[in-house]
Amino acid sequence: MDAWNEARTAVDLDPGLERDMSNCSIARTLEIVGEKWTILILREIWYGASRFSDFERILGCPRNLLAARLRMLVEEGILATETYKEPGSRSRPKYVITSKGMDLVPAVMGLMQWGDHYCADPEGPAVMARHQACGAHVDVHLRCAEGHSVPAEEIESVPGPGFRTKPAE
Repeated sequence: MDAWNEARTAVDLDPGLERDMSNCSIARTLEIVGEKWTILILREIWYGASRFSDFERILGCPRNLLAARLRMLVEEGILATETYKEPGSRSRPKYVITSKGMDLVPAVMGLMQWGDHYCADPEGPAVMARHQACGAHVDVHLRCAEGHSVPAEEIESVPGPGFRTKPAE
C-alpha cells in the first residue's frame, strides 16, 4: 500500500473524525470574499464597472462599507488600482481585476449558475454568460486533472498534505 492510501486509511474523512478545521481553505476564502458586497463588487468588475462612483451608484452600498471592501480586495491582490483623470477633474483611482481575481471567476460563475437555476426571475436570468468567440452559453463544470467530467456525487474528499486532526484533550 502506498503512503497516500495508508494516510487515507489511517485518517478517513468521515463526519465523526475530529478534524482540525483551522487549516481550511474554504474558511480562509470566505474570510476574504464571503460577504455579499464583496461578491457584488466582483460581479460589477466583470460587468465593466471600475470607479468608486460606479459601484456606489449601481450597488447602493454605503460609502464606508464600499470603501472598506474595495480596500480589502486591493490589499488581498484581487483588485489593483490605476489612476485615471477626466478633463477638468483631479486624478482618481479606478479598480481593475488582477490574475488572482480572475481565478475567482469559476467560483462566482458557479454561484450565478446555481442562482439562475433556483432563484431566477420567472422570466429567466437577468444576465447570460456566453463565449465571446462563438456565442455559446458558458457554464461551470467540474473536471478532474485527467479531463473527465465529474458529477458532484463522484467527488471524494481525502486528506491533503496540510490535513491534521485536533490534538487530544
